[in-house]
Amino acid sequence: REIRFLRHLRGHPNVVSVEDVVVRRSKGSIDVYIVTELMEADLEQIIKSSQALSNEHVRCLIFQLMNGIRHMHHAGIVHRDLKPANCVVDSQCRLKVCDLGLSRHVTDVELVPEGEDAKFTDYVVTRWYRPPELMLSPDGKYTAAVDIWSCGCIFAELLGRTPLFPGKNFVHQLQLIFDVIGTPHPSRTT
Repeated sequence: REIRFLRHLRGHPNVVSVEDVVVRRSKGSIDVYIVTELMEADLEQIIKSSQALSNEHVRCLIFQLMNGIRHMHHAGIVHRDLKPANCVVDSQCRLKVCDLGLSRHVTDVELVPEGEDAKFTDYVVTRWYRPPELMLSPDGKYTAAVDIWSCGCIFAELLGRTPLFPGKNFVHQLQLIFDVIGTPHPSRTT
């Protein structure tokens, strides 16, 4: 599925390109290696480094991230695991979204259809970048907005050089989120 998505999205400047696919068979198993263009680092490495990031750097990186995600959403693909480690950057400050292993294609990116709950599990997106609706939705429905929440968390992390919501578990994660954005209003929970 990841190879199919990458081939479908190829040519976009903010989504990593597949250069080759190598298949190796050994002892009854098959290993598949996706060869992509060379990128020097990922955002996680950059955030943890002592490298200075100006507001222009952050603006440029977030613009490219949002541009790549817009392209994916336009194609009906939801990434579902955006985090700094899945955003690779080269020495020219060009960012590309990578690791589409948890991505899914939806015919309607606004709402996951009834009966698709098994395919659209709530256990996606690394906890620190997981939106509250993913953790609290009783019916397992969510939209492409899960990627936008993750982009916002990455943006905050670029600015502050530390994760915005570094939850230790599910409950702690929600507590950190609600401490910043507040709790849902009862009239908006239906």
